[in-house]
Amino acid sequence: MNNSFDKTSISLKGFYLLSFFGLGSLFPLLGVYFKDSVGLSGTEIGTLMSISPVVMIFAQPLWGVVTDYSRRPRSVLVLSLLLTAGLGYSIYLFESYFWLIGILIAFSFMQSALVPVSDSILLNYVQKENKQYGNYRLFGAIGFAVAVYIAGKLSDSIGIQVIFYMFTTVLLLCILFVFKMPKDNQSLRTDLRKGIGQLVRMPSYLVFLAATFLVFGPIFANNFYFGFYIQETGGTLAGVGLAFLIAAGSEAPFMKFAGLTIKRWGMMHIMVFAATVSAVRWTFYFFEPSYQIVLLTTIVQGFSVGLFIPAAMEYVRAYTPVEVRATAVSLYTAVGNGLGSWFCTFVGGVIFDKYSIFYTYLFFGALSFIGLVMVLILTKMEVQGRILIQRSL
Repeated sequence: MNNSFDKTSISLKGFYLLSFFGLGSLFPLLGVYFKDSVGLSGTEIGTLMSISPVVMIFAQPLWGVVTDYSRRPRSVLVLSLLLTAGLGYSIYLFESYFWLIGILIAFSFMQSALVPVSDSILLNYVQKENKQYGNYRLFGAIGFAVAVYIAGKLSDSIGIQVIFYMFTTVLLLCILFVFKMPKDNQSLRTDLRKGIGQLVRMPSYLVFLAATFLVFGPIFANNFYFGFYIQETGGTLAGVGLAFLIAAGSEAPFMKFAGLTIKRWGMMHIMVFAATVSAVRWTFYFFEPSYQIVLLTTIVQGFSVGLFIPAAMEYVRAYTPVEVRATAVSLYTAVGNGLGSWFCTFVGGVIFDKYSIFYTYLFFGALSFIGLVMVLILTKMEVQGRILIQRSL
């Protein structure tokens, strides 16, 4: 019994470690590859990098249907890993902008299955075993951070094409952990029409969606543009890796203790604090600090990303009706990770092309400050809601 438990636990942690290691070895340096090796413009790079979040919005529900119908989530994961690995390597084989658009659409569709299907398996497992989701998900943050550091060092010494070999190899190795993962999963299917109809009649939830769009958009777009920023401030590709190692690595301890932090200070205070940290960080980057200063500031990502994500999930759990909670999570993911990421990645590329990477981060800062205002409005709405409830009792 214990042996089976240990194998399952290790397989889940290993999957998150390697799958995010694969993502970390490719995405942070992919834009640099497109610029330096393929010779694409900022607008073209922004368009290519914004494909993934757009495809994700439509692809993830489809993968949910496939998983529900087959009842074989592990098989879906293996298929996704195989095709994502192959399509990821094929990006290296083409330099035509229009061919790259087609490949990235197919690649993004297959890659979109990795997180929701694995998260569904993990959530079911931690609920059955009374474990903490963050204790497993933090291995993803560790894998991502270490991967960018190694990829940066290797790109400096043997060439940036190494990111494609790393990505493909690690995702294929990841398949070995899938076979020991639990067979059962939570259903990903939700009654979207009914759920959305109920949620749009909740003003506070709509303000929450606006806040996540404005705060999460720059956070996810930063993964694509931070490599350019580090180079502009005098860093090398190895420097890009080191910056991501500190930034993404700082998320892990905050994710581990996010539950205790939220319980002590309250989710709304945490969201305000995390949004403030993000807004100040992006705006500060507009003033062209040195590489050394930028490196020091990357650790604050733990405060912003490592706290905002679990606080936002706690908000959805606490303030949405249980019968539409799955839909609320789906909408929150689609708006923040999907639409917000797409908008900031695409517009950020246009600004980068026309002005400079520093103005791209000024844009990120402005959006995040507006997002902070939305969180403050949301806080006031929730306080007023509690007062009305107390008066009615």
